[in-house]
Amino acid sequence: MSLPAGPGPALRLSDAQRLAWLRLIRSENVGPITFRALVNRFGGAEAALDALPDLASRGGSKKRIAIASLSSAEAELALAERLGARFVGLGEPDYPPALRAADPAPPLLAVMGSAETLLRPSVAMVGARNASLAGVKFAGHLARGIGEGGFVVVSGVARGIDAAAHEASLPTGTIGVFAGGLDKPYPNENRPLMRRIVDGGGCLVSEMPFGWVPRAIDFPRRNRIVAGLSLGLVVIEAAMRSGSLISARLAGELGRLVFAVPGSPLDPRAAGTNRLLKDGAILVTEAADVVDALTPLAGGLPRLPLLPLEEPGSGPATEEPSETERERILEALGPVPIDLDDLIAFTGAAPGAVQLVILELDLAGRIERHSGGRISLLA
Repeated sequence: MSLPAGPGPALRLSDAQRLAWLRLIRSENVGPITFRALVNRFGGAEAALDALPDLASRGGSKKRIAIASLSSAEAELALAERLGARFVGLGEPDYPPALRAADPAPPLLAVMGSAETLLRPSVAMVGARNASLAGVKFAGHLARGIGEGGFVVVSGVARGIDAAAHEASLPTGTIGVFAGGLDKPYPNENRPLMRRIVDGGGCLVSEMPFGWVPRAIDFPRRNRIVAGLSLGLVVIEAAMRSGSLISARLAGELGRLVFAVPGSPLDPRAAGTNRLLKDGAILVTEAADVVDALTPLAGGLPRLPLLPLEEPGSGPATEEPSETERERILEALGPVPIDLDDLIAFTGAAPGAVQLVILELDLAGRIERHSGGRISLLA
């Protein structure tokens, strides 16, 4: 199976395929990049599941890789259905176009509410949880104006700026992104807000399993989805060390426009946003600053490029490395992150051979992935 490489017929998963996709992405050491590599190589999730034990063993794993069972995937699908949610696969008609063009996009999104909201052009709004009254009021004012300008507002359903942005954009459309499973809302105090989002025609989304309680390390993953869903990201009140600045960095890496609202130099909650402005973020004092900058981009949304899964056997991904090549690739890796293209050039091995070794090491839990597609070998 492959995803379309551009405009054309959309992918539609059968029930069996959706179940296999869910099992694969829930299996040990399989993230979005690894998922894509596996389906590229084996042509489908079912075949990839069968290959996982051998690949992990060849990568040096000392134990059998944990593969999500059929019963656990069926139970998660059943729970989603009971809660009024469903899973949308990458490339399906109601998968968010902007997120689909982000690399790496989650293969499956759990969605609760109106999926139509996901297809409209969006703006992310993030900021301090301990926001000032002025910050909360301006966030609401800005979100209303952005919504009236034709954009859906995306945020992380957290306290402070997030909650204010969601509340103000309920009439025009808003998307809340969870760091945990959709059945584990965080913070608990925002449960009523989350219900209003769903009942009001918006939606809640997550890439995490149902039952997953969010941890600190899960919030940057959530922030990447917040940025990926949107054409631009607005930061309101962010300290120098804050998750909002991580969101801004991720948005920049994804090629999104980054906006910032200036604040008083005396307020530490404005230090991060003021720094963003010094670094080139677009100054925002009213909704028109955001709407005017992003409206030309919204018209091109359907033509955002896809990142296709390839058919097996279509290129060098099918090449097997020789033992000499395998040793050379392993010797070239170390604790310092390197680019995959540099690794291919340095070793002289075929791209497909290098990619296979990296896939094996990844499934064995022996490599770490970094921004920009770089990789390093774990000790």
